[in-house]
Amino acid sequence: LHNHGFWRPKSLLDTARFTLSFKSRHRKIHQDSQALWKHEAVQKYLETLSKEYQQVNHLLNADSLNDFEQRTLRRRCADLSPIVAAFQEIKEAEKEVQELEAMCRELDRRDEKQLLELAFEEKETLDEKMNLLCRKLFQLLVPKEKYDTSPVILEVTAGRTTGGDICQQFTKEMFEMYQNYAAYKHWTFDIVNYTPAEIGGLHHAAAHISGEDVYRHLKYEGGTHRVQRIPETGMSSRMQRIHTGTMSVIVLPQPEEVDIKVDPKDLRIDTFRAKGAGGQHVNKTDSAVRIVHLPTGLAVECQQERSQQLNKEIALRMLRAKLYQQIIEKQLSQEQSARKLQLGTRAQSERIRTYNFTQDRVTDHRISYEARNIKEILCGKEALDKLINRLLEFAEIEAVTEYLENLQASEGGGC
Repeated sequence: LHNHGFWRPKSLLDTARFTLSFKSRHRKIHQDSQALWKHEAVQKYLETLSKEYQQVNHLLNADSLNDFEQRTLRRRCADLSPIVAAFQEIKEAEKEVQELEAMCRELDRRDEKQLLELAFEEKETLDEKMNLLCRKLFQLLVPKEKYDTSPVILEVTAGRTTGGDICQQFTKEMFEMYQNYAAYKHWTFDIVNYTPAEIGGLHHAAAHISGEDVYRHLKYEGGTHRVQRIPETGMSSRMQRIHTGTMSVIVLPQPEEVDIKVDPKDLRIDTFRAKGAGGQHVNKTDSAVRIVHLPTGLAVECQQERSQQLNKEIALRMLRAKLYQQIIEKQLSQEQSARKLQLGTRAQSERIRTYNFTQDRVTDHRISYEARNIKEILCGKEALDKLINRLLEFAEIEAVTEYLENLQASEGGGC
């Protein structure tokens, strides 16, 4: 394509992966999509893509292209077309906002209070439209993660607390929250392991979740979740003493084809009687299976099916997914060793979210997001979806910001 005087610049679409740091407190984080849209480097980059799109269209009309060049340009045109369309749509909406702001200033000068109030309401609607359009644009710019469309294995494990059983109870509530969220998103939620606690809570559970973009929505749920509440029974409940406990969530992407070879000699397979709901069969047969991978110490359990053989097959799939995740994390660690929290990896010891029942507040510490009404969050519907989408939006903004920083550093270094 050099022969035609055309060469496309480095593009976000060509970038295989971004490191999304939720702890970059030293950096001036852009608070929303609109703020990032106004960044000079973003405007410059989008203008460059628009010019490139025009060049590509012009070249496609030339008769001198061979088949290979035409195919290459058509692919590039297909990549750029939705980005340029979104760019133009935002510019038009921005012009509407500017015209409305000028009208507001004029109405304020003439003291037209009623009309000014209506104009402000319209401006709020336009601002919301601008945010949605900006987010749509950044979703187009940021490349899809390799595992975003994959099913997942989601595991929950109760932590420890001094007195009471709030960890086990909270773990059960969290597992049910994700089960409800799967139903809300029309995903399939298959329980593969369920170990209840003696007093009605939950020690550990795992589920296989499949559907549209499951990993994309759940990848930031992995980590330590903290609960603060007054126990319902015991001395602490009478004294209104607040207990603090934790539980952990692990989210492992499970691509359809996980090519991990496991030597049977490296496995220790134990069978035992399943626990929990399941009728009389549960306590009469050793159908549950535990597999330990001796070289790594990884252990998985499955008690979903009545058949020991089926449970063994499911457990092996879970083990391969965990081994596969280790490979992913190692690759990411090598590529982005400077970051403490990376896309696709989870610092399990780090608290990511707090559920304060006494103040009826949920706080996500990575993005300083607070939501009221814990019950709505734990229902696993609109409120949880809003929180998860806020995380995704923040991640998209971080990805674009990361790219701009690298681009500016590259230009500054004369590269």
